[in-house]
Amino acid sequence: MIAFGALVSSAGSALVWPFQFIYITRTLGLNLATVGTLITLSSGTGLAVSFLAGSMADRLGRKPVMVIAQAAQGCAWILMSFAHTYLGFLVALMVLASSQPVYAVGSDAMLADLVRPGLRASGYSVMRILNNVGIALGPAVGGIIVSRSYAMAFYGAATVLFLYGLFLLVCVRETLRRGSGAGPGGNAAPAGGYRQVARDRGFLLFTLLITLGMTAPLMFWTLMPVYTKQNFQFPEHLYSWLPVTNALMCVFVQFFVTRWTRRYPPLAMLVLGLGVYALGVGSVALMSGFWGFWTSMVVFTFGELITMPTGTAYVANRAPAELRGRYMSIYWLTWGCARAVAPMIGGTLNDQVSPHAIWYGGLAIGLSSTLALAWFRTSKAQARLPRAGTVPEGAAT
Repeated sequence: MIAFGALVSSAGSALVWPFQFIYITRTLGLNLATVGTLITLSSGTGLAVSFLAGSMADRLGRKPVMVIAQAAQGCAWILMSFAHTYLGFLVALMVLASSQPVYAVGSDAMLADLVRPGLRASGYSVMRILNNVGIALGPAVGGIIVSRSYAMAFYGAATVLFLYGLFLLVCVRETLRRGSGAGPGGNAAPAGGYRQVARDRGFLLFTLLITLGMTAPLMFWTLMPVYTKQNFQFPEHLYSWLPVTNALMCVFVQFFVTRWTRRYPPLAMLVLGLGVYALGVGSVALMSGFWGFWTSMVVFTFGELITMPTGTAYVANRAPAELRGRYMSIYWLTWGCARAVAPMIGGTLNDQVSPHAIWYGGLAIGLSSTLALAWFRTSKAQARLPRAGTVPEGAAT
């Protein structure tokens, strides 16, 4: 039921998100670096809210944070439809950036509650497959809609998200186990909270390296629509087939990639995934037409197929059950931090050097993170004492 709802929700969001940077740039008439500050400032709000989401998910339950997040995302798209100034877009993006990690923390923790450690990578793969069915449908329809009216796409996305929030509220049960005599959160409200997570120094270093690694892919997702529009006059309905390709690969190829990656240690697969991500981002600099950009998207997507379920399962298996929401919250900070810096780095390279410099810079960042994570895997920094609910590095996930 969660996966089905995620399919509907992702389809609604994908009506707009591949094209939002094009819309903002066109509406404000500003350069990429300046527009990139919108993403940076709004992402800062998302980072702060992520900490709150982890505590809420561990104390109040997974379901409440998921419902709140869906309602907030719907409101964000409505606000976006009314925005015509820098401040107006900043408010809308702050709401959007706050709600996305909140939902991710709740849903990832809920899935970890439901699925035993040895099957979690497969469980997250199933979620990604259905989520990407929605992402495949959304841009294909959204590209046609935004070519006629962005406002219609904004309202359509908001409607779908509100309906999914209602679905969660009525149809999905809470999975957080309630202990007796432990307060409203039961065994999910341990003493110390984030202080206990902070003692896992290896995990904190891991998230720092993943943050560096995610900067390159988020440069790709954030700036690719504007890059193709401004330099190659790609219309939105043609660009929409690039995220559709990504989503279709996630639907039809993810299962087979995960069956292969499960045979190897998760950190080794994350090193491989970040390296493929980097090559996909860097290859954009060599392309000049639809099929070239499509090829870059295919390479890029293989990095995603390797990295995403593996990383989430690694964190779920490393976290004690009573701190799972907090671990997921810290892990999703990697996306928030990378999303904050990626558009500013890429926009500055575009404005001060050249448009192609975006992708050479992304390649350099991606390869640096790959080498750093390879060092981490072989160092003592990643080691930790086994704890209940965790799986060591070499175990199957």
